[in-house]
Amino acid sequence: MDISLYTSFMSEEIRDEGRAQGRAQGRADSLLLVLDVRGIALTEAAREKITACADTQLLHQWLERAATATTAEEVFAKGPQGH
Repeated sequence: MDISLYTSFMSEEIRDEGRAQGRAQGRADSLLLVLDVRGIALTEAAREKITACADTQLLHQWLERAATATTAEEVFAKGPQGH
């Protein structure tokens, strides 16, 4: 059995990309859960913005803001408070 596919550079890139996508999906799921538990309503557009985001740092920022935000707009806000 040839295992070179499992150790090739390309397969490593594919695995790394999969891990990054998994981290982004996990953060998006966590963000949606926090917003739901806190009773913060989301429009369909806001929900799509969260689930479509692949930037783990941005998702982390939104998740931090969701801990204290009172509206979805505060979660997505840019500025001194929102970094």
